Amino acid sequence: MKLKKLFVEGTNNTFIQFFRSLFVGGIATVVDMAVLILVRELAHLPEDICAVFGFVVGLTVNYIISNVWVFSKAKVKNRALDFIVFAVIGIIGLGLTQLIIAPFAMEGLFGEGFLVSNAVFGSLLPVDKYYIVGKLIAVVLVYMWNFFARKFLLYNNTSEDNKEIPSEEGTDK
Repeated sequence: MKLKKLFVEGTNNTFIQFFRSLFVGGIATVVDMAVLILVRELAHLPEDICAVFGFVVGLTVNYIISNVWVFSKAKVKNRALDFIVFAVIGIIGLGLTQLIIAPFAMEGLFGEGFLVSNAVFGSLLPVDKYYIVGKLIAVVLVYMWNFFARKFLLYNNTSEDNKEIPSEEGTDK
């Protein structure tokens, strides 16, 4: 597969979109994590509140880059509605993130997390930093949810739309 196909040309190929989405998700995750950590460490707000700040900034970055680079055609032509559906999928992901972070949090929606109260990681990590481990686990699981939900709800076009011009190696389907 040519690098140009992977990185430059428009495509409806799910594998290429998944690959590109990893980059976009990586960028959005770095932004999300940076905001989460900065707000937590500088403002000393609860981890779950900080995760919301990170989520909003990361979601916006993800939406913009996804629409420019990952997905070539949206089912929904109205940009406002498209963003709302994109955001709702992300909000479900945020809920999943909150549930995953909860056992790792010193304070949060559900109070002190089970892993913190029992100091599960012992001396490997200070208990006030467990939330970072929870966030990293959430990133992987929520990424899968976000990609496939968005792919099939917002960007999974008809089979006619998915036909691509065959490359030198054959079709990409």
